[in-house]
Amino acid sequence: MDKLPAHEIVYRRIRDMVLFGELAPGQAVTIQGLNAALDSGITPVREAIRRLTAEGALEFKGNRRVSVPELTPKHLVELGFARVAIEPHLAEMACKRMVSSDIDALETIDAQVNAAIRQGDIRAYLEQNYRFHTTLYAQSGADILGAMVQGLWLRVGPSLRIVCGRYGTANLPDKHAEAIAALRAGQAADVAAAIRDDIVQGQDQIIAALQEGGVRGGAD
Repeated sequence: MDKLPAHEIVYRRIRDMVLFGELAPGQAVTIQGLNAALDSGITPVREAIRRLTAEGALEFKGNRRVSVPELTPKHLVELGFARVAIEPHLAEMACKRMVSSDIDALETIDAQVNAAIRQGDIRAYLEQNYRFHTTLYAQSGADILGAMVQGLWLRVGPSLRIVCGRYGTANLPDKHAEAIAALRAGQAADVAAAIRDDIVQGQDQIIAALQEGGVRGGAD
C-alpha cells in the first residue's frame, strides 16, 4: 500500500469500508465525513466516491447525495445468479492450475476464517473469507472475470456484515474444507460444487434477513 499513489490508497481504504460493512446499507456517505475518517485530502476522496459509484458499490440519491445501496430480494437473486455463474467456474479453472503450495496457502487462510468464526470476530471473518475466495479465483488467471466478481462482492458486502451482526458467526456458510479437499484430489467439478454451495447458502441467509425486517444500518 505504501508504494501506491495517494488516490489509490484512499480508494482502497474506502472500498474496504464498503466491502467489509463499515458503511452500512442505506448509510449516507459524504466527502467531508470520509475525509475526516481517513485524514486524507478531499480530491482523492471525491475520486474514490466517483469510482465506487461507477462500480455500483455506492449510489447517487439525488441532490448530490451518495449512499450505500440497500439490496432487495430481487437484487440478491440477480447477484446470486451472477455469482453462481462466474465464481464456481473460476474455482474450477483455478483447480487445474494450482500446485500443492498454492493449496497449502489457501488452507492457511481458511484456518484464519475458522478462527474468526470461533471467536465471533465478524470483521476478521469477512476479511479472511474474502481473502480465501479472491486468492482461489486469482489462480484461475481470468482477470476479466475476476474483476467482475470484485464488483459483485462490493455490492453484497455491507448486507453480509449486517447479517453477521444479527445472527453471529456460528452458523455462517463455509464450504471451504470441501473445496480444499477437492483441490487436493484434483477434482475440479467438486471444487466448483463446493463454491457454488457456499455462495447459495450465504445468499439465502441475506434474503432471510431481508424478509425478517431488512438489513439497514444500525442492525449490527
